[in-house]
Amino acid sequence: MKDELRLTRCCLIGQVPQMLKRPEDDVKVDLENSILRSISEGTLSFVSGLDRGVGIWAAEIVLRLKRDNPSLHLIAAVPCPGFDEAWEDAWSRRYRTLLSQAEYVRVMEPVCSAEAFRKRVQWMVTHSARAIAVYNGQAGETRDLIRCARLCRIPVLILPG
Repeated sequence: MKDELRLTRCCLIGQVPQMLKRPEDDVKVDLENSILRSISEGTLSFVSGLDRGVGIWAAEIVLRLKRDNPSLHLIAAVPCPGFDEAWEDAWSRRYRTLLSQAEYVRVMEPVCSAEAFRKRVQWMVTHSARAIAVYNGQAGETRDLIRCARLCRIPVLILPG
């Protein structure tokens, strides 16, 4: 991958709604402000795993901002096809809408597995120059991404979850 592309990318991650300790609206305000700050510092592309909650909210913010700034890009990093099949219909519709609007979709494995999720975290970090994470301190993919980013010396802005 070309370093100049990586330098303009930021990955976005965070917990699912039921794990958050803060109201959804507060998290969304912090996400939008952090995304705007990242854009002002040169980020053009945002990588989201499109998970329920933060992943979807962040991607929706990026696409809304893209209306006024067409140089922005959404990249979807999903663990496997059908990742959303067990979700409630409303979340699944939002996921599929975002997937269709992403400029690039990276699918990690043909079948969902722990390895597919591990690969997604690694791919998101190694293809970004920074990360924004909504994190409440609990174990899971968000913590794994923060650890991976720190090992790779990628700055992570941690927003309270």
